[in-house]
Amino acid sequence: MTAPIEFNLFAPYNKGAALIGSFSNWQEISMKKGEDGYFRATVALEDGIYKYKFRVQSNSWFFAPEQWVDVIDPYATDINGSSGEDNGIVRVKDGERIVDTYLWKHDDKPLPADHKLVIYELHVGDFSGGEDDRHARGKYKHVIEKLDYLCELGINAIELMPIKEYPGNYSWGYNPCYFFATESSYGSTVDLKQLIDECHSRGIRVIMDGIYNHSEASSPLTQIDHDYWYHHSPRDLENNWGPEFNYEHYDKNLDIYPARKFIGDTIRFWITEYHIDGIRYDAARQIANYDFMHWIVQEAKNTAGNKTFYNIAEHIPETTSITNIDGPMDGCWHDSFRHTITVHICGDTFDLESLKDVIDGKRQGFMGTTNLVNYLTNHDHERTMVELANRQIFEDEGFNRAKLAAAILMTSVGVPLIWMGEEFGEYKPKQPESSKIEWSLLGNRLNHNLFEYYKGLIHLRKHNHALYTENIDFIHENLEAKVLAYSRWNEEGSRVVVVANFSANFLRDYHIPNFPCGGTWHEWTGDYHVEAGDDGMITDLGAYEAKVFVWQ
Repeated sequence: MTAPIEFNLFAPYNKGAALIGSFSNWQEISMKKGEDGYFRATVALEDGIYKYKFRVQSNSWFFAPEQWVDVIDPYATDINGSSGEDNGIVRVKDGERIVDTYLWKHDDKPLPADHKLVIYELHVGDFSGGEDDRHARGKYKHVIEKLDYLCELGINAIELMPIKEYPGNYSWGYNPCYFFATESSYGSTVDLKQLIDECHSRGIRVIMDGIYNHSEASSPLTQIDHDYWYHHSPRDLENNWGPEFNYEHYDKNLDIYPARKFIGDTIRFWITEYHIDGIRYDAARQIANYDFMHWIVQEAKNTAGNKTFYNIAEHIPETTSITNIDGPMDGCWHDSFRHTITVHICGDTFDLESLKDVIDGKRQGFMGTTNLVNYLTNHDHERTMVELANRQIFEDEGFNRAKLAAAILMTSVGVPLIWMGEEFGEYKPKQPESSKIEWSLLGNRLNHNLFEYYKGLIHLRKHNHALYTENIDFIHENLEAKVLAYSRWNEEGSRVVVVANFSANFLRDYHIPNFPCGGTWHEWTGDYHVEAGDDGMITDLGAYEAKVFVWQ
């Protein structure tokens, strides 16, 4: 069957536009502009897959006035970039434009609430795939193959580093070019939907890393009418990664904010089309517009409907104003947590007050458990093992300190996040080139023990709901011995006490007074029972060791 298919391009102040495509042998089809600012053309097409582009008279200052340029549809949902000549792709089925024919199977599965999350951040290209080939590109299907591993670890959310189409074959994805298209080197739109569906079937939420501060310089909107959507020039040269969206610019003729309209459309599309469960907003400090952020978070939640949707800001350095009562976001990356814990497990310093500040973000002014996403490292930082190695701390000693860090991560107030490979001691330094995870490390005793340690702590977190609350008391601190102890509890009677030794000394028969109560406690990491009396507890503390006591 042949059906009329409409192509449209929003370019309200451009003089002329035409449609070209495989369906017209790349000959121009003229487009007519309506009063709403859209150029439109209708083409009779049979079911099938077609390539297309727009030819438009640019208003961008870096072209000659009204110069004709060929651009990909900014709303294209698929890009053919493999030929070296990028084109938009349109699929027609039963007389309608579609993204693909995927049928969702697991939308009915229950998913964990925000405060119950343990998030695993991963880069699709480097996470897995072709384990015997160091240079193979990871794909969505390879992440599916590793879901059983992630289930064993116990995480219940994955945060995908950006998966929107970017130029070239390898990138972290922070240079998005096409905001509606998925990165084709990772697989098809169907492959991505299958990954998300498979996660949902296992009770794992999928959070997408979204770049809404800037786009890649060759992105279509920059070519059509740069200053309509973007700031004319960078506002902060030191933190500039491409043309920056201008969320302040208001078009009074059409009564819209052009950049907000575009990003709102992309976010609604991703939630509707890909069933994602949250967004991490990159470079929120550079976006620097709380009005826009309030609006976009509300749009995301309205689109998600009854489904819980977690909006997390990366705002470096962190600020309480972005969450809390009046803040636009649900949560914020807790960068000071990472820096403080790192210098303490490395033995660079010992500062009780700064430790307490990051373990209990309320001391920094944050409210609630979901306002903070804690991590020991992420894609922007060196891994814990690299930080330790840089200080000549290796082998058993290094792994002991990594365990101490993990114990604090999993028992602090907030939502924990693990950067891929951190759970078994991946040691590769951060680099912009491809750096695949070294899965063979899991065969080593120390690496496997660290994995089991993480697994045990995640299990504790998911089953002892004292750790879901914001309740925390610092019950013991010893500046000289470098020991800190804190208690977590809930109203139903669950209690956890963490005793951490930040010194290189073995502390025999160490006395912790002020234990929440006497009786039998279970030491979680070593799996044994121990009695606490009315005057507290006595225990041995290894160098750089945390003991985690659970009330029986």
